[in-house]
Amino acid sequence: MPVGYIETIRSLVGHMPLILNTAGGILLNDQHQVLLNLRTDTHNWSLPGGYMEFGETFAETCVREYKEDSGVDVEIVKPLKIFDQGIFTYPNGDEVQTITQLFLVKKVGGQTLSTATDETLELDYFDFDKLPPLLNKQTHDMLAYAAKNV
Repeated sequence: MPVGYIETIRSLVGHMPLILNTAGGILLNDQHQVLLNLRTDTHNWSLPGGYMEFGETFAETCVREYKEDSGVDVEIVKPLKIFDQGIFTYPNGDEVQTITQLFLVKKVGGQTLSTATDETLELDYFDFDKLPPLLNKQTHDMLAYAAKNV
């Protein structure tokens, strides 16, 4: 498997702080609950999504990462907002400021993962007012925005 863009950059700069682009999606069920994934790296909940690979658009990143993190094929409904106040240090020491494009998405295929992967331990839908422990402030801010705007 080829090494990805982020892995290549990290191999060159180590844990140096980086500014990275990401994309994520808000997928709602019929009860207006949002799908979240329990991450393997931090054991906190987050929106399915992730880092942009070189040459991708925000929308392409969201669709690809959503499939990787959840097993669900999504289509972009509309962009919601860009979030740029996302400084975070991962357990391995990597520090990033993420600039995240948040989208409203709809399911168009696939199945929600039923077993853990290297990135996702579990998936579940949550009420916006009863969220589990979240990855970081940016995740909280995105969900707070979505609760009022979708």
